[in-house]
Amino acid sequence: MQCNIGSADKAVRIVLGLAIIGAGLYFKSWWGAIGVLPLTTAIIGYCPAYPPFGINTTKKKKEQTAQ
Repeated sequence: MQCNIGSADKAVRIVLGLAIIGAGLYFKSWWGAIGVLPLTTAIIGYCPAYPPFGINTTKKKKEQTAQ
């Protein structure tokens, strides 16, 4: 399992995950539990929905050419 979530993507997932959990607690709804999904994917750095679509938000390292 290769990391496919970049730092900006992680930050957005953490903020949204916490917001969803907070809204669930505020409205006393179990739907707030869905906020665990973006938090989990941000922590492990891998989103299983990305590979089928060829999405990868990590920065690519530039290959150095030999001169």
